[in-house]
Amino acid sequence: MYDSAKYLIHADIRTSGVVERSDVVGAVFGQTEGLLGEELDLRDLQESGKLGRIDVEVDSERGSSFGEVTIASGLDRVETAILAAALESIERVGPSTADVEVRDIEDVRSAKRRRVVERATELLAEFDATTMSSEDLVEEVRRSVRVEDITEFAGLPAGPRVADSDAIIVVEGRADVLQLLKYGIKNAVAVEGTDVPDAVADLTDDRTVTAFLDGDRGGDLILKELSQVGDVDYVALAPTGRSVEDLPRGAVMDALRDKVPFETVSTDDGTAATGPAEATDGAETDDARGLAATDGSSQPSPPDGDAATVDPASPTEPDEPDAPGAATETGGTTGAGSSATAESAAESAASPAADADERVADADAPAPAETADDADSSAPDPSGADSPDTLASHVEAVVGDETGRVRLLDAADETIAEGEADEAFDLVESAEPVPASVVLDDALSQRVLDVAAQRGVDLVVPRAEGEYVKQPVNVRIVTADEV
Repeated sequence: MYDSAKYLIHADIRTSGVVERSDVVGAVFGQTEGLLGEELDLRDLQESGKLGRIDVEVDSERGSSFGEVTIASGLDRVETAILAAALESIERVGPSTADVEVRDIEDVRSAKRRRVVERATELLAEFDATTMSSEDLVEEVRRSVRVEDITEFAGLPAGPRVADSDAIIVVEGRADVLQLLKYGIKNAVAVEGTDVPDAVADLTDDRTVTAFLDGDRGGDLILKELSQVGDVDYVALAPTGRSVEDLPRGAVMDALRDKVPFETVSTDDGTAATGPAEATDGAETDDARGLAATDGSSQPSPPDGDAATVDPASPTEPDEPDAPGAATETGGTTGAGSSATAESAAESAASPAADADERVADADAPAPAETADDADSSAPDPSGADSPDTLASHVEAVVGDETGRVRLLDAADETIAEGEADEAFDLVESAEPVPASVVLDDALSQRVLDVAAQRGVDLVVPRAEGEYVKQPVNVRIVTADEV
């Protein structure tokens, strides 16, 4: 009856003596019989199914009984209220006096409505989670089409334009190729590990090749091997600790736009140095901008065309004025001015290291013979009374005497500034003019090395080398022992 009832009558009952459940039920039927007329007689209502069974829960304590009476009603609200009021007319239960009070008339349908509302809310939330806006739908279709464009080149994951494009991008894995396809770049091929396949090595012989690798140790190893077995023209790196497959569109385009010629990031033996991205150290110098061939308008373009090919029909590409030229295949060739600019930039990047070599060679040259008295009289004074006039004497004065200091020198080995070794970063950063050499009685940190590269310091002479994640190629490092 509870399932079909519309209302529940809850009444509390208390008696002066000990009674049982059957006594209470008998009192309800007996003392309401004939009270409400034939239409509301409890027995007739139960037989017709309009009234449920009378549930009684009664307990006894200290010679009295108390409990609850519950009646399920299928009548309307008025009839149910009359029936509930009739229960309060019960005055005796068995031999004991009784007091009945209706506590509540519960609308069963309101509880059902609450459950309906709660369930409907849950269903609506699940429905909203599976729907997508029209913009999401269009973007999903575009992404699916681009992902389906992935092909194979000699068994390697590749974009559909690798076979016929005159410029290719070499990435690490399949996920990187898929990520570039999402952004409309269709000329990428994956090497699938640090072991560069022969097919990729052969492909680099007659193509303009850009190595676009992760900013981690694995990317450095792949670049080093690729430079040994193939011909790399440009290098682009993801930010340190990031993977190409995790980069958003803007970061991918920035990395390709800021690519640098491989010659500017290679070591003397022709192999790739650790951290090619540090070749320009992030400084906005004329050389750095010249090396990072961007959109071909105000900056020089690569000799054989840009490295990335973008689908002309790609909806994300045509109307964006800031789309980098590194991601667009021009298919044309540039003039001799571009090559001249790139060559002059490479020479300017290499010249500081050459100057540093000459100065270190001068420091290594044997000094003329001198007597013991002359040696004593010319020995550097730790107190600073006699200023050293050669790089070796500066190194001896700062590092040899374990002063724990740093000294900045100009091209003539004259002191520009000096301070505690802990202040090396601030001194190099603020020194005017830019120092040619830095003598440091401490291990060289990545932070000091970076600011030295950014300011254009030629030579750093630390007490010992530190551990570098990225080592710029435009700063020569010679330890004090080597000097």
